[in-house]
Amino acid sequence: MSNIGLFDEFPPISAKQWKQKIQFDLKGADYNDTLVWESLEGIKTKPFYNSEDIDGLKTFNLPENHSWSIAQTIYTGDANKANTKALEILKKGVESLIFTVPNTDIDFATLLNGIDLKTTPLHFNFQFLAVQPIKKLMAYIGTKTTQVHLSLDLIGNLARSGNWFHDMRKDHAILKEIHTITSKIEGVNAIGVDISLYQNAGANMVQQLAYGLAHANEYLNHFSKSIPSGVEGHFPITFKAAVGGNYFFEIAKLRALRWLWNSLAAEYGIGNDCHIMAVPSKRNKTLYDYNVNLLRTTSESMSAILGGADTVCNLPYDAIYHKDNEFGERIARNQLLLLKEESYLKEASQISEGAYYIESLTQQLAEKALALFKQIEKSGGFLDAMKKGTIQQKIKESAAKEQQWFDEAQLVLVGTNKFQNKQDRMKENLELYPFVKTQPRKTLIEPIIEKRLAETLEQKRLDDE
Repeated sequence: MSNIGLFDEFPPISAKQWKQKIQFDLKGADYNDTLVWESLEGIKTKPFYNSEDIDGLKTFNLPENHSWSIAQTIYTGDANKANTKALEILKKGVESLIFTVPNTDIDFATLLNGIDLKTTPLHFNFQFLAVQPIKKLMAYIGTKTTQVHLSLDLIGNLARSGNWFHDMRKDHAILKEIHTITSKIEGVNAIGVDISLYQNAGANMVQQLAYGLAHANEYLNHFSKSIPSGVEGHFPITFKAAVGGNYFFEIAKLRALRWLWNSLAAEYGIGNDCHIMAVPSKRNKTLYDYNVNLLRTTSESMSAILGGADTVCNLPYDAIYHKDNEFGERIARNQLLLLKEESYLKEASQISEGAYYIESLTQQLAEKALALFKQIEKSGGFLDAMKKGTIQQKIKESAAKEQQWFDEAQLVLVGTNKFQNKQDRMKENLELYPFVKTQPRKTLIEPIIEKRLAETLEQKRLDDE
């Protein structure tokens, strides 16, 4: 079919002309007060964007063959049961497995029996730090796999728990030994950076990006002497990011994360991309009117896909109050299958490229995050800032601002702070404690605590049932 120039008869309209038309239609109302809103990150969002917004703008594009995989988490307390579950969900559309490993006694031969390691990427969430289990895993895998993400994150454990696994010196020695072992094996990512913690604790997107970059830079500094320089430089790393409900901003956030990593890696002579695993945020999930969580996780998964995530693991709608269950997990899995197969988002990562609004947001988030990153590094680095409590305090300030928006219904969670169903009863349905748990104990630093926006309101509703 020939190109008939459908839009040739329409003259180009400048941003100035659009704004004049909008101001005329506002009939005297102030343009900025009425139509321009400011995000938690201090980014002012306009009512329209056009080509002028990306004139001279730097952009970052994904590789043409970029795709994403559907993942599901499995707890491996019982290796036989975990293996059975893994084989079942692989038949139901899961493409990548995330194993949560609670202790060093895990039998990897049993856990991975029958799984095609050449076609199934593996992610691990080790709740301990030890060399021998990793050696056993590497010996079992051999050359049978294409991707293994160990996601070892000492700093993430310190940030979450307030303590090292053992102590700073021992933790780094163990990580160095594991890195030496795995760096010789193609397809194995030993290092992970969990920035989902910052999002779930209330950090804004600029903070999430800057803290994630500074967090990663601690590992780069530590291993810089062992990284070959130039095009041979290689430092596999996996970022775990939580995706919230601000749809377009979240798309831009993941794009900015990859862009920032590549910019930082280039400074160390590293040529490889990062791997991004995305999961829906817990921060905006609710106990009451829980079916709305389905809409939230669908939107957030779409943001992850369009933002260029490599792996997407959905959060079951009932995850905050129910134990793992087949129904919730099936719905979560099928949401991703529908997006991938029925909504044709299988290879849709590039869709957001060139979109005026998203490109503008990506640039602004990246610039603000880079400025904050430089400020952190100039002040002594991420670890030093955490030990001083600076990071924790900044996240608290951001969380308080977001909480105020929620309490005043500027940030709406349908069914929770607006349009409540007064007949909802949840007290008898709680299998898990859905609120922040306080465990007084001695810590080296103040831990960063995840907290959902609706917790205080929900506790009151439960008391009133």
